[in-house]
Amino acid sequence: MSRTDPVTLVLDTNVVLDLFVYEDPATGPLRAALADPQSRWLATAVMREELRRVLAYPQVQKRMAARELVADTVLAAFDARAQIVDLAPKAPYTCKDRDDQQFIDLAVAHRATLLSKDKAVLCMAKRLATLGVSVSRPRLQINPPLTTEISA
Repeated sequence: MSRTDPVTLVLDTNVVLDLFVYEDPATGPLRAALADPQSRWLATAVMREELRRVLAYPQVQKRMAARELVADTVLAAFDARAQIVDLAPKAPYTCKDRDDQQFIDLAVAHRATLLSKDKAVLCMAKRLATLGVSVSRPRLQINPPLTTEISA
């Protein structure tokens, strides 16, 4: 069963890598969500630039080479799915990891579901919920549910 309510997503860079470089099976529900025309994945030009930079890391390059991927292919997948929006104003809560603040700010500004594996972000879930933001790992059920097959 498909969900009927649109979902707005913000994905941190590690989740994007799991989707397009590592093809982590835990991202299956996320793939389904991104294929749904009612879903919106919001990102900024700064987030895209961060992804471009991370794609040059040796450990990421090694995985891409094993899969015969190049950075341009990953960036094209990002560009095809993400909706680039303006930078968001600073959220009322500050993340311990400054690099992750941009994802929090964007999720708060758009009351989006923030998918992250970063402990500094995940530990803010209760505070961000008071601002209308759902925070979870990509393998957990996204609120609202994407399909009935998603399990924690």
